[in-house]
Amino acid sequence: MTGPITAGAPLSAPTGRRNGPHHPTRPPRRVGWFRKLVGGLLGAATLLVLVGAAVVWFAWVRFAPDLPSISGLRSYQPPLMTRVYAGNGQLLDELATQRRVLVPFSAIPKPLQNAFLAAEDQNFWIHPGIDPVAIVRAGVWDLMHLGSGHRPLGASTITMQLTKNMLLHHRMDLVRKIEEAILAVRIDQSLPKQHILDIYLNQIYLGNGAYGVAAAAETYFGKSLDQLTIAEDASLAALPKAPHNYNPRHFPKAALIRRNWVIDRMADDGSITRAQATAAKAAPLLPAVRPSAPPVPGAEWFASDVQRALLTRFGTSLTMEGGLTVATSLDPRLQAAANRAVRDGLMAYDRRMGGWRGPVTRIADAADWIGPLSKVAPPVGMLSDWRLAAVLPGGTAAAPRIGWLDPAGDTPSGQPAQPLPHTGTLSLGGQVWHHPMSPAGYEQAAFAGLAQMVRPGDVVMVQPAGSDGSVAVLRQVPKAQAALVSLDPTSGRVLAMVGGWSYRASQFNRATQAARQPGSSFKPMVYLTALEKGFSPSSRFLDAPIVVDLGAAGMWRPHNYEDNFGGPTSLRVALEQSLNLVTLRVARRVGMAAVARTAESFGMVKQMPEVLPAALGAVDTTVLREAGAYASLADGGRRVVPSLVDSVQDPEGHVVWRPSGLSCACDTLATPPQVVDQRTRIADPDSVFQLVTMMQGVMTRGTGAPVGKGLDRPLAGKTGTSENFQDGWFAGFSPQLVTVVWMGYDTPSSLGHGQAGAQVAGPIWHQFMAAALKGRPAVPFPPPPGVTMASWNSGSGMVTDAFKPGQVPGGSTGPTAASGTAVAAVPSGTSGAGPSAQQPSPPGVDSSLGGLY
Repeated sequence: MTGPITAGAPLSAPTGRRNGPHHPTRPPRRVGWFRKLVGGLLGAATLLVLVGAAVVWFAWVRFAPDLPSISGLRSYQPPLMTRVYAGNGQLLDELATQRRVLVPFSAIPKPLQNAFLAAEDQNFWIHPGIDPVAIVRAGVWDLMHLGSGHRPLGASTITMQLTKNMLLHHRMDLVRKIEEAILAVRIDQSLPKQHILDIYLNQIYLGNGAYGVAAAAETYFGKSLDQLTIAEDASLAALPKAPHNYNPRHFPKAALIRRNWVIDRMADDGSITRAQATAAKAAPLLPAVRPSAPPVPGAEWFASDVQRALLTRFGTSLTMEGGLTVATSLDPRLQAAANRAVRDGLMAYDRRMGGWRGPVTRIADAADWIGPLSKVAPPVGMLSDWRLAAVLPGGTAAAPRIGWLDPAGDTPSGQPAQPLPHTGTLSLGGQVWHHPMSPAGYEQAAFAGLAQMVRPGDVVMVQPAGSDGSVAVLRQVPKAQAALVSLDPTSGRVLAMVGGWSYRASQFNRATQAARQPGSSFKPMVYLTALEKGFSPSSRFLDAPIVVDLGAAGMWRPHNYEDNFGGPTSLRVALEQSLNLVTLRVARRVGMAAVARTAESFGMVKQMPEVLPAALGAVDTTVLREAGAYASLADGGRRVVPSLVDSVQDPEGHVVWRPSGLSCACDTLATPPQVVDQRTRIADPDSVFQLVTMMQGVMTRGTGAPVGKGLDRPLAGKTGTSENFQDGWFAGFSPQLVTVVWMGYDTPSSLGHGQAGAQVAGPIWHQFMAAALKGRPAVPFPPPPGVTMASWNSGSGMVTDAFKPGQVPGGSTGPTAASGTAVAAVPSGTSGAGPSAQQPSPPGVDSSLGGLY
C-alpha cells in the first residue's frame, strides 16, 4: 500500500509502457490500421454511391425529358399479318411486312415462357426493369477484356430489349444504353410484368421473317404453340440473341449448341428436371420446311389479284399490317380442275401446232449422266412434278432408256439432301407429236415415234408416270399461253382463275391484265341490242358482200369466215354460224352508239369506240370482263360484277367490307332471311332470254357444237377468233356456272391457220365444265313471264326460240322491214342473194380488220 504524496515529491513522467493497473491498455498497432482500411473502404463506397447517384441523377435529368413516351405500350397493337382464305376456309395466302400471329398471354405455354426467361432474363420477375447484378457482372467482364477485341458482354433485360426494339433507334453506344435503362425502369413501374412479357413474346423477331413466338413455331416446326416440345421451346428461345446465326436451317451446329445451353439454363432455374433436360438435349432439331407454294396449288394468280384489290381499297399499311381476315370466293376443287384443263389444252395445242422443238440440251457422255445432269438448270416454265432426264444408251426405238434425278427432300437439319437417281423408259403416253407448223401457219406431219425425236445424250423434260415410276412421259413447255375465269352467274363470285401456264415463269395475269380482242365472242352484245329494239330471232338481214368507208383508214371489205354468202339470213342462224356480214348490217341498223352502250353497261369493255369493226370484236377486253358480261346474260340482264372477295374482317371480327349487289335481310329472327337484290338492271329480261336461247343454238347447231358435245345439259355460248387467228376464245355458261377461256401468244402472232376459238379454247372449256358440273343436275334456263316458246323453220332446220308478245315465229318482224337491203352498199356485180364465191378485194380495200369466227 503506498503512502500519501507529500509536498515537494517529484512526479513520474509517463513512459508509454505498461506500468501497472493504473495505466489504460492501448490497442495494438495492427488494429488501428484495420480501422483505417475499413473506414477508407466505407468512405470510398460512400463516394462511389454519391458519384453514382450523381451520375444517375445527371443522366436522368439529361436524357429522360427527351425520351419517347411509353403510353403506347399500354394499348400496344403490333403489326399483324393479314390472312386470305379460300371459299372452303383453306388458307390461301398471308400478307405481311412482319409475319406475326398475335396470341394472348394465356395461350403461351409456361415452358416456352420459362425457356425465354432462362435464355434472356433469369431475374425478370424480381428486378426493376434493369438487372444491377448483370450490369456489374458485364462491367467486370468488359474491363477484364478491354482491348481484346471481344464484343462487350450484354446485360440487357427483356424490358430493355423491348425499349430497344420498339422505342429507340438501333445503335450501339453508351447513350443508347442509358436511354434503354431509363425507359426500362419507367416501363417496369408502369406495366405489369406479365404485360411486358406478353408484348415481348409477340413482338420479338426470331428469323426467317417470323415475328413473335406463334409465327416462329409455324415457320420452323409447322406447329402451334401448345404442340411444342421442351427442345423446340429452347430452340425458339435460342434465337433472340442472333436470329440469323442460330437459324436451325442455315447453321444447325451453332443452333444445336445454343439450344442445349438454353436447356441447361432451364434445368438450373428448376423449370425442368435434369432428366427432362437430358431427354430434350438428345432430341434432333428437325425444323419443318415451310412450303414456298401457296396452300391451294395453282391459285397464285387469284391470290395476287386479291392482294392488289386489298391494297387499292385499304392501302398498304392496313393490308399488310392490319391483321385482316379475308374470305374469298375461290373453290379449290374448281381451281384444280381449271389448272388441269388449261395445262392439258396448252400441251395438246403445243404438240399439234407448236411441234417438237428438240431437247433442252445435250450431255457429252450419256453413260456418265448423273453429274452432268445435276448441273443442268430447269427451263423456265418447267412444272414441279416434271424432271430433267438424260436419254441413255440402250432400250428400244419405241421405248428409249432414260435417267432422271428425284429430289430427296431435306436432311434433319433442314439442308437439301442429294438427289436420288432413277432409270426407266421414255414414253409418248399415247400422244402424237407433230413437226412445228409451217411459216404460213399450217399444221405439219406427225413424228412416227420417239426414234425420230430423241437420241442418247439428249436432255429432255419428262413426267414420271405409273405406279412404280419406271416410265416417264415426254414433256415440253408450251410457248402459247391461256387464261380461264369461272364464276357464279348470280353473285359474280369468281370460283376459279388461271392466268397462264406457270406462275413461277410469269406472274402476269392474262385473265385480268391482258387486253386482247374478243373476236366474235363480242357479237352477243350486237344481237342483244337488236333484240331490245324489237327485232326477233327470226328477223332476217342480208348476208352479202359489203364495203365500208372508214375515212382516213381507207376502205374495208369484211368477209365471213367461210368466204360465202347466204342471202337473207335470220338473226338466229347468223349468230349460230357467226356470220360477220349479217352482224355488221345489224350493227349498222341499230347504230354503233347503241351497241357501245350495251357493251359498256355489261362491262364487256370500259369505253368502246363507235366504229363498225368493233361490232366484230375489234376492241380490247379481258377474260374477267367478258366473264362478267356473260354472267349478266346468264342472270337475265342484271349487272353482275365479278368479285374475288366475299368479306373482310378486322382483328376483332367486325366486317369492314363486302361486295355490293346481293345482301341478306337477316335483321330479326321473327322473319325468315331473304336475299335482297340491289343490282342494276341493264337489259330487258325478255330480250336477254331470247339471246340466251339463240346462244343455246350455237352450242347444239353452230360453231360451238363440238365444244358442247357430251355435256348433256342446257348450255349457251359463243366462239371467238380475232383476225389472223391471233386470239382464240370460248365463252359459255349453264344456269349455274359461267366460264370464259382464251388462248394466244403474249406477243400477238398467229396460232396457226384454222386455229379458231372452238379448236384451241374450246377443249379447255369443255374439260373444265365437264369436271365442274359433274354430279350437278341439268337445269334449264328459266324463261321470264310473257315470252312464248315456239318452233319455226330457220331455213337450216326446225328450231325453237323465244318470242315476245306481237312477234310472229318465223316472220321477219322488227321495227321496220329487216331485209337489210338498205343497210349497206353492195358492190356492183353481186346479187346479194344466195351463195356466192369469194369476191376479190378491190385495190386499196383492207379485208383484214375485225373478228373471224
